[in-house]
This record gives sequence, structure tokens and C-alpha cells, in this order.
Amino acid sequence: MSQLPDRRLNAYRDDLAEARLRGVVEAPRYVEGTPATVSVSVAPLRARPDVKCGTDTELLYGETARVLDVAGGWAWIKADLDGYVGYVPEDALASSEKPATHIVAVPRTFVYHGADLRFPQAFALSMGSRLTVVGDTETRGTRYFLLDGGLAVIANHCVPAGEVLAGDYVSVATRFLETPYLWGGRSGFGIDCSGLVQLAMQMVGGNAPRDSDMQASGLGQVISREELRRGDLVFWKGHVAIMEDERTLVHANGHTMTVAREGLEDAIRRIGWLYDQPTGYRRP
Repeated sequence: MSQLPDRRLNAYRDDLAEARLRGVVEAPRYVEGTPATVSVSVAPLRARPDVKCGTDTELLYGETARVLDVAGGWAWIKADLDGYVGYVPEDALASSEKPATHIVAVPRTFVYHGADLRFPQAFALSMGSRLTVVGDTETRGTRYFLLDGGLAVIANHCVPAGEVLAGDYVSVATRFLETPYLWGGRSGFGIDCSGLVQLAMQMVGGNAPRDSDMQASGLGQVISREELRRGDLVFWKGHVAIMEDERTLVHANGHTMTVAREGLEDAIRRIGWLYDQPTGYRRP
């Protein structure tokens, strides 16, 4: 019997599957899905339609997905960014209409009820959130981008869609230092080890799979420990860290429960008693 495709990246259930899996898995019905956009700050994606089920990953405001099924207040989706499959609350999505024009380029920012930083905040957004800007204005020397519904965001907290941040992805990752660790998180409000790698690479125009095992098996090329330099990745079972230089790494970790710097040798010794030695090293 052939091995079934990874359910994290392939949408299939006993009753339904995505159309591209026709002939790969058996299902009574295949669907292409309908486009949708995330309409909340952060939408946790779960393996089951159950709030008690842990978060596998997160989708950020303005990111897009294909909705494969809706039932009981839950939408079964496949994310466009990385192909991840799972369930989000139906009310976390809106129909796709206007394309995003800008991306939030700071770890966190606020959306205001109008173009004035003294106005009440409507909600907060993470780096990587996608916005459709409909205008701009200036209030007391501060420039704002205007969004639908009279909302506004600080203009210099955003970059045009398609533009990448200056520097390398390591410099982006270090902007998240002291951000809380969150299992399944990939936002400025809480992030996990592989989420940090993925989001930082995304902001400089790169692509990375979502989970550490995916990154360990297919991101970049294998290198030796002796070759480690800035930007390389160190993997343990279930964990990944980013080399800031030849001796120091940056990672979202459950030890400090933050994104933190740590010496490579210190990390290897500390992690070793629980997860053994590193399983590999890669250069993206």
C-alpha cells in the first residue's frame, strides 16, 4: 500500500478532497475551493474543528486561502502562502475582493479608527499582515494609510506588496527578540521556532516550509557543523535555530519562552539532555 500524502499539505478527508488529489486519494467528492481572505488579526489553524485542539499554525490578516468546506461554524481551508491545511473559524474569513497593496513591515502595529494616533485602536496587526490601502493623509506630521471603513494605519509601518525589507532574513528575525514563544505561532504576538524562520524569510522575498521537519528535509542545502555561518540553520528533533554568526544563534524556544539569543555550544549542551544532539545543519 502506497503511503498517503502528508495531511498538513494535502487536503483530503473520507468525504472530500481537493481537486488536485484526484487519482491520488479516493474521495466521493473533489473540490477546487473558493478564495477567501483572513479578516482577523491572527487566525489559528487547527487539525480539527475544535477550539480545544492545539494550533498547528496561524494565518495573518489579509492572507489568502481556498475554502474547501464550511460546516458548524468552521471553514476547512488550504493556505495560499505555504499550502497548510486545517480548520479556522468561519467568521475569521471574508470573501476575496481587492488585492493587497501593502504589507506590515514592523513586528506589531495598530489600526486606528481614523488617521490620528490618539484615536481608539480598532485592532493590532503583525508583521506580514496584508492590507488594501485606498488612500493616504497626513495628520500633525504623521502620514497614515487609509483602509476601508474609515480605518487607518501608520504609513511607515508598511511597505508596498512585493517589496522586500532591507538586509538579510537574520536581521528580520532579530527584530522579534523577546517576542513570546507560542506553539504554532507565526506572528509578532507569539511565534514558534519554525514560524520565526518562515516569517523572517518571507519578509526578504524568500520561501520556507512551515514546520521544522519540512525545513530540515528540504530547505536549502545540507552543510556540516564546521561550515556554520550567519543565516545557516541548526536542527534538533522538533526544533530549529538561526545562526546570527558563527557562535551565536537566535531562536524562539520553550526554555526562555521567548525569541532569544544563545551561544551555539550552550544551546547544544542545554538541549542535548532532552533532545539529543543536532540532527542536521542547512544553508537556505
